[in-house]
Amino acid sequence: MLSHELIHTLHQLSRHLTNKLNEVLKPMGLYGSQWAVIFVLKTKGSLTQKELCDYLFVEAPPMTRTIQRLVKQGYVIQIPGQDKREKHIQLTDAALKEYPNWEHAVTELNQSLLKHLPEASQEAMCSIEKNWLHKLLKE
Repeated sequence: MLSHELIHTLHQLSRHLTNKLNEVLKPMGLYGSQWAVIFVLKTKGSLTQKELCDYLFVEAPPMTRTIQRLVKQGYVIQIPGQDKREKHIQLTDAALKEYPNWEHAVTELNQSLLKHLPEASQEAMCSIEKNWLHKLLKE
């Protein structure tokens, strides 16, 4: 019974956090799904669309739509790989210029969400993420 409640609670929390993130980013012309791609490219460098899909656990069609929006906005470019079907996705200078603004908004949201959560609970959440989630993702 607890497992059903856990899954439901995590799903509800995820939806709530996604909505909050979208509210913060919308005035800057982004959505959470776009931020996720931008953040990963900023931290990991150029990746193929498949690598982005695998890392973010997103299927190819929604990832394609997200990347197309980012290309249209001028925030990413697609560079053909050795295999003609493979495209490397890379941030543009425009994205790198805007990145600090987006990061600041997301950081403020994080701080706002965590301010009522005791530090011990924050540490426990990080520990769960590092241990339990990584084990799950390897399955």
